Amino acid sequence: MSARICVGAIAGAFGVQGEVRLKSFTAQPDAIEDYAPLETEDGARIFEVEITRAIKQGFAARLSGLRNKEDADALKGVRLYAPRDRLPSLPDDEFYHADLIGLSVFDTGGAEIGKVHAVQNHGADDLLELKLPGHSATILLPFTLTAVPTVDVTAGRIVIDPPEGTLPE
Repeated sequence: MSARICVGAIAGAFGVQGEVRLKSFTAQPDAIEDYAPLETEDGARIFEVEITRAIKQGFAARLSGLRNKEDADALKGVRLYAPRDRLPSLPDDEFYHADLIGLSVFDTGGAEIGKVHAVQNHGADDLLELKLPGHSATILLPFTLTAVPTVDVTAGRIVIDPPEGTLPE
């Protein structure tokens, strides 16, 4: 399991005073500031976070150490992480995406199919992106109870029952 969870991303500068456009990936979007200080993926920079107001598709926020628009623009696209122990525990049927990535995937007969490469969400339900050995392309599987009846993060495995035609022959 990952020791850190991606909780947001900087979408660019907001205004000229060093504020940023902040996208939150937390269940309660404004709770992102509660998990601060947040750090960059490589851990090289750490920021305190103060949300100043809600804006379209996120928040305007002040991050410690940013003084002007150029500082904020330089961070466009940077993902922000919080230590896992600062985040709330989840119910048994909910998972952090970071916990799913890398899990082994098995069919209902126990045959290993591949691994979870990523978790996608394009506005509807989550999709598991699976990497199958010997295939260059990945496949997408709806992350529903029907298609994914078992998730055992502790054992590092997922059992899938994919819709007909989902997996290559």
